[in-house]
Amino acid sequence: MKVQVLDPAALSPNAREVLERRYLARDLQGQVIESPEALWRRVAETVAGAERATLPPAKAEAIEDAFHELLVTRRFLPNSPTLMNAGRPLAQLSACFVLPVADSLTGIFDTLKHAAIIHQSGGGTGFAFSRLRPRGSVVRSSSGVASGPVSFLKVYNGATEAIRQGGTRRGANMGILRVDHPDIREFIDIKNDPSELTNFNLSVGATDEFMGAVAGGKEFGLRDPLDGRTVERVDARGLFERIVHNAWRTGDPGLVFLDRINAANPTPEQGPIEATNPCGEQPLLPYEACNLGSLNLARFARGGEVDWATLGDAVALAVRFLDDVIEVNRYPLPEIDQVVKRNRKIGLGVMGFADLLIELGFPYDSDPGLALAEQLMAFIQEHAVQATIALAAERGPFPAFEQSVFRGGPPRRNATVTTVAPTGTLAMIADCSSGIEPLFAVSYVKRVLDGRELVYVHPAFVRMARERGFLSDELMRTIAKTGGVQGLAAVPAEIQSLFRTAYDIAPEWHVRMQAAFQRHTENAVSKTINFPRAADPGAVRAAYWLAYELGLKGITVYRDGSRESQVLERGEGVAAAIAGDGGREPAEDGATHQEELSLRPLRPAFDRCPECGSTLLHREGCWSCPTCGLSMC
Repeated sequence: MKVQVLDPAALSPNAREVLERRYLARDLQGQVIESPEALWRRVAETVAGAERATLPPAKAEAIEDAFHELLVTRRFLPNSPTLMNAGRPLAQLSACFVLPVADSLTGIFDTLKHAAIIHQSGGGTGFAFSRLRPRGSVVRSSSGVASGPVSFLKVYNGATEAIRQGGTRRGANMGILRVDHPDIREFIDIKNDPSELTNFNLSVGATDEFMGAVAGGKEFGLRDPLDGRTVERVDARGLFERIVHNAWRTGDPGLVFLDRINAANPTPEQGPIEATNPCGEQPLLPYEACNLGSLNLARFARGGEVDWATLGDAVALAVRFLDDVIEVNRYPLPEIDQVVKRNRKIGLGVMGFADLLIELGFPYDSDPGLALAEQLMAFIQEHAVQATIALAAERGPFPAFEQSVFRGGPPRRNATVTTVAPTGTLAMIADCSSGIEPLFAVSYVKRVLDGRELVYVHPAFVRMARERGFLSDELMRTIAKTGGVQGLAAVPAEIQSLFRTAYDIAPEWHVRMQAAFQRHTENAVSKTINFPRAADPGAVRAAYWLAYELGLKGITVYRDGSRESQVLERGEGVAAAIAGDGGREPAEDGATHQEELSLRPLRPAFDRCPECGSTLLHREGCWSCPTCGLSMC
């Protein structure tokens, strides 16, 4: 059996396939008419159009070339809509939006129309349904009875199902309901039916008052959102346990800590933040959008250390790139254009963190790993702030600066500068680990249309195994049965510790890692807290409480196999297919997307995305993630 080792210096077959399927331009017949190199140049040239509006041609061209070099080396990639739409007719470059949901039929369906426009343009949407009157309330204008926020969540979900983002993926949504809304129990329970709200992630908007009542074992008031009147008092711990049990059972709902988010709101005079984008990492005001991008940390490893100077330069250039995106973006609604340009929020984050830890010799679940996470994000935050201050001196501060928490200090070009996003397909293009997640698998199988099985292994593992003399076909086959290396006698203990995968790592370490990044991130951090199948609800309870204690702005959990339907083969079935491989040669690196069919990580089956934790969509033996775009058959 041959093992295909990915070359980190070039586009892998997987990266090329992702680009072909989702990002490269096509003609009217659906044929790809663009190369990866042309894509990098298209994006760099389009975004640098903001530079040409104010700078001499030679300087603008130099910045375009710097943008191009940043992209082609995949040291930085912007969010998917920028790669897809820059320099093309749609020209909508933002990934995440938040829309208000007013307590009127007109307001509800105006927002639904706006969401449809955003989804069609390639964006995802977040909504707070907390202002809607509870089920059973009297509607004075019609003398009817209100159906409540959950009923309209279902309407929004059905509309999303009918719309494809740019013809490539359905839109993703976040639905949030405050914990003190009278319909909160219905909201918490809705995903017990797996057919419900398949295009929504759900989070309870938890308040400090609620968490304090849970800690103290007190009653907690549910309030009518129209007048603030307490309509019912409930046992806070009982309600918290209901949240925990449903998250243990289905992965939903997560928690969003609203008071903590608003304590960090840079523009509180514009109103409170009530919702986030679909993965929870970007709190936004109504009609606000944010442009995200991620640095590939694996590309900044040099000789067993971080190349801090090169990383600092990349941070400054990436901030400039994301600020330019605001200028060249064609926003789907005039209200969004206005709010975005008032605050100019950007979100620079990271991917490839697990790969960097491996290169530096730090286990993910270790104090040195946590220390590196905090050091890295503090460095990125500091340099991003320096960059936005420099841009303000060159171009002026964001218009709402004098009404922001920053007034009196150095002017900033952007109200926020850092966000850690999940980077599902971006990480596949960059050939690196996703976001700040640990490895999903050390080994996975890629099936091709003629029935062949290609075994892929993390390149650093192959290199270390070869250098230390324990690489063998037998070992590769063994790893392919589960995707991991824990407990294998042939693999030295220190190598096992470096290659622990998501389910090998205790949930507490997942939470602590998210907290390490959150301490130096202005917006929020997207991460899935993984639990083994055998975990009980108490483990989820502990993680939710630890997240609150450590200062997280939100938390999403997923217990392996917690949905009844199974999507991926595990262990024995796939191992049998590999055993019958017969020594066939792997495909060449230049294999096209017609030849290569799918990625098959060898992990237990799941109904949540392994990259970002969103609920998966299942169609005809395949699944896809509506949030990050990852798909497999």
